[in-house]
Amino acid sequence: MKKKRFFKSSALALVIVVLAYLVFAYVVMPWDWLHYERRHPALEDLPHRTYTADGIPGDPLNVGFVATEDELKLAMLAAKWFPADSLTLKSCLKIAADAVLSRPYEDAPVSNLYLWERKEDLAFEQPVGDNPRKRHHVRFWQSKVEFDDGRPIWIGSVTFDRSVGLSHTTGQITHHIDPDIDAERDNLLSDIQKTGRLEKVFWVSDFQQQSEGKNGGGDPYFTDRRLAVGVLRASK
Repeated sequence: MKKKRFFKSSALALVIVVLAYLVFAYVVMPWDWLHYERRHPALEDLPHRTYTADGIPGDPLNVGFVATEDELKLAMLAAKWFPADSLTLKSCLKIAADAVLSRPYEDAPVSNLYLWERKEDLAFEQPVGDNPRKRHHVRFWQSKVEFDDGRPIWIGSVTFDRSVGLSHTTGQITHHIDPDIDAERDNLLSDIQKTGRLEKVFWVSDFQQQSEGKNGGGDPYFTDRRLAVGVLRASK
């Protein structure tokens, strides 16, 4: 009987240890690194807003990644975010026609925004349904700042296009963004996390100076003012 009770106690203890490990590894630790706040000196001087070609303040910067260009591209593709087409007359006419006819356009172009006096280095999007009126999209610029491991920091602006209409500032045809830009930031991080390529995330509080504003098209937005920086796993 004593031996039987001993085995039962040992089995129960083993179950408790395994459960504790699973909770720690898959709940506590992910929550911890997803909410780890850090003020990295390299991020202090990064700009906070993009600009349109006319010099109008554009979408706020709200996400960044530590990665080589290839690592970032592979992570975005694994997360099912597609490279956006170059903005040309042909691509603009195509997205307009697809929007009217409700046809999918997985690599539809995004309008150019500027940082450090140059347009985005990379742009990706994720379509929603069969109509290019709605889509997730992000623009990235490679900064000159290097992280602790020597890899560059890419700074980006991710937003959700909810409809097509006329710009409130220029009258040009444009996408109107959803005001909750934090939800898009978190959505992108979640997509990258699911690929297994995300090592950790740290947050920079008070990165944005204002919690509300308008982008270059006059669309309102709101934010918790934090910048999320994901560190991708280094390729071997």
